[in-house]
Amino acid sequence: MSSYLSPAEAAAQLGVSPKALRLYEARGLVSPLRTQARWRAYGPDQMARAREIASLRALGLSLTQVARVLAGDPGDLAPALAAHQAELEGEAQRLSETLAQVAALRRALAKGEPPTMAQLTHLAGGKPACAFDLPWPWGGERFELAALPALTWLVGPLGSGKTRLARAIADALPGGVFVEMARPPVILEGDPGLSGRLEAALSWLREEGAEESEALRRLLAAVLSEGAAAVVVDMVEDGLNEPTQQALAAWLRARGAQARPLILMTRSSTMLDLGLGTAFETVLFCPANHSPPLRVRLDPQARGYEGLASCLAPPEVRARTEGMIAVSGARA
Repeated sequence: MSSYLSPAEAAAQLGVSPKALRLYEARGLVSPLRTQARWRAYGPDQMARAREIASLRALGLSLTQVARVLAGDPGDLAPALAAHQAELEGEAQRLSETLAQVAALRRALAKGEPPTMAQLTHLAGGKPACAFDLPWPWGGERFELAALPALTWLVGPLGSGKTRLARAIADALPGGVFVEMARPPVILEGDPGLSGRLEAALSWLREEGAEESEALRRLLAAVLSEGAAAVVVDMVEDGLNEPTQQALAAWLRARGAQARPLILMTRSSTMLDLGLGTAFETVLFCPANHSPPLRVRLDPQARGYEGLASCLAPPEVRARTEGMIAVSGARA
């Protein structure tokens, strides 16, 4: 068994987390071997199957859809491949436009017309998505939010100001919308495609193990409604049990890199699993001492990572501590 891989080694080779491998196993999609000491181990056959699962997940398939495809039913592949094609075509279009800009700047430079710093900054993607003066409890410092990925998590301890920051971001983003914790009711009028998008998302989530509820429907309707360039959501996990949070987190990542930007406040380690981060998500952290919010890389050695991790807890712990505020230096 010495040539076989441990879960951590297998996950590193596959580009997934050990937790993802355990999830594949729990759903019966892969069966790791066991050493004499009963440790999990992955040989060539198990790695081949896990690689197939990871590849199908990267196309946006739910675990139930993955199981069907692996069983020989290709019915779920057509819409997944169509979505993947659309994403690639969008990326190709953006790359083509950038190449044209570079070519134009080179032609101008050859004629003795150097590019402006504004042109170079725009070419490098340096233009911020929005900029504003930070609200209280910060001191009005200027804050710039770089171009938004598909998924931004907003985390901070109680009293850190993260809700005020979320509202300020929604106000500053062109076309930004803030979704209160008391979610608005589902309104289908004025958006004829919302019903279909909502039912498709619910179907995907049910297959992933989510429990359908009014809280989930209202959240999805707010996220899927047309008319907003970016959506900021207050405590995305509110009213959702752990299986639903886990399914929702998978669905959010399955939307892909080109999806409409979402900024999601959370304190749930199920929603923001620090071991499952993708290339198209980032984290904004509001420190307890009210120093300016900072982006935190999902790396245990990164600045702010320890504080970020300390703010996250499983849903059952969050439920027990809801509304509690920690007070330091209190007298007996």
